[in-house]
Amino acid sequence: MTTADDKAAKAAARKARAGANGVDTIPPLAKLFPLGLQHVLALYAGAVAVPLIVGGALGYSAQDLAFLISADLFIAGIATIVQSVGFWRFGVRLPLMQGVTFAAVGPMIAIGTQHGIQTIFGSVIACGLFMILVAPFFAQLLRFFPPIVTGTVILIIGLSLMRVAAGWITTGSTADEPGAPPINIAFAFGTLLLIVLIERFAPAAIARVSVLLGLVLGTLAALFVPGMVDWSNVGEAGWFAIVTPFHFGLPVFEFASILSMVIVGIVIMTETTGDMVAVGEIVEKPVTRRQLADGLRADGLGTVLGGIFNTFPYTAFAQNVGLVSLTGVRSRYVATMAGAILVVLGVVPKVSAIVEGVPRAVLGGAGIALFGMVAASGIRTLAKVKFNNKNVLIVALSVGVALLPTVSPTIYDRFPTWFQLIFDSGISAGAIVAILLNLLLNSSDVRAQAATEPALGAYDAVRGPAAAALVHPEAEGTGLIPTAALDDPEEKKSTPSA
Repeated sequence: MTTADDKAAKAAARKARAGANGVDTIPPLAKLFPLGLQHVLALYAGAVAVPLIVGGALGYSAQDLAFLISADLFIAGIATIVQSVGFWRFGVRLPLMQGVTFAAVGPMIAIGTQHGIQTIFGSVIACGLFMILVAPFFAQLLRFFPPIVTGTVILIIGLSLMRVAAGWITTGSTADEPGAPPINIAFAFGTLLLIVLIERFAPAAIARVSVLLGLVLGTLAALFVPGMVDWSNVGEAGWFAIVTPFHFGLPVFEFASILSMVIVGIVIMTETTGDMVAVGEIVEKPVTRRQLADGLRADGLGTVLGGIFNTFPYTAFAQNVGLVSLTGVRSRYVATMAGAILVVLGVVPKVSAIVEGVPRAVLGGAGIALFGMVAASGIRTLAKVKFNNKNVLIVALSVGVALLPTVSPTIYDRFPTWFQLIFDSGISAGAIVAILLNLLLNSSDVRAQAATEPALGAYDAVRGPAAAALVHPEAEGTGLIPTAALDDPEEKKSTPSA
């Protein structure tokens, strides 16, 4: 076979793999645009929250806040395109969306209050460079993410994000009247019901955009309720705005601020690793070490661009992981389209203002479905794990530690800032605990011992020997049989599987 034939054969093989997996296929534009817009709507509220929080804490005007939001959306789009399309050694080439991380909010407010916003941008640029440099070394940690850790981290991501959905639903609550307004609950669960009905009764092509349709129909219904949809800013917003670098002045590099942001960078890489592994599991294309390093470099590049273009550190957005699982659309080019839409939103403030008007309660209803699907994907990954007592303990403790800051956000307020940076993020805290417990409880000698254990153990009560004995062909009287019978390969063949 000639060299040309070899190349043709390899190209055909790549095309066949792409067609079978779906990650590298490009849907037609008629499907691509609504699927991309769906991802944007799932990400939008979280994406604009960080510039609003940081800019508001630093006392910036409405005009400056609008610029921060435009810059954020613009760079989020570019970072998403880099991550999904990839070039050279940048980008994981999976359907991942990029957005500003919440992990950096506290440190950035502290830095900005003491040194000004130029120092924030300087530390963000330094953080991004750090992430690019250490990405190959951090990628070696992939061996610490077997299914027991991966599944636990994915489960934690979904459970931790429920606080975001709850926050959207409780918009409008006050200290005098805590809790979600009943109208918000009605719209949240109405949107959720719409998504379920579309999934159940709509044709497959429409079901793939069930979340988008749920958001659109929920918003249209909210138009009939005074105050639910706020499009007052649409008229004031301009049609075009240029995002200029160093809008607030040249960056300032201050050592303590850079060190603080580098710690944030480590947290970002830990979270992004979990998200990339999660998406790889969902689309059935496991992430390699090289891919992981490329994805982390893309995070770093997005963060560097963020510092240059007046915005903040970027990471993979976990809420969009659930959308990939829910829709079943694996193409990375859907994320690319979403990135292009974000770029447009960044330079066309009027369109951005329209999207911003989607009621938070409607977003909250969609969030329940999206984040629940993330958690369900984690459970699906954990189904591959043999649940002996050690593995049960790994999942239990990791999830427990991860949910502490979710159920009690002030639990670590008396601890140093560096500690809060790591453990206030349930995702990073849970990932660290899962990795360490797996190393401790599943060492090589422990795994060798576990390999000799019966396939059905007492630790797995529902499927254990006692349950299997009830239907075992040799069971008599009380149904008790020797456990050894269940370990006999010939006997196992006649025993119904769980």
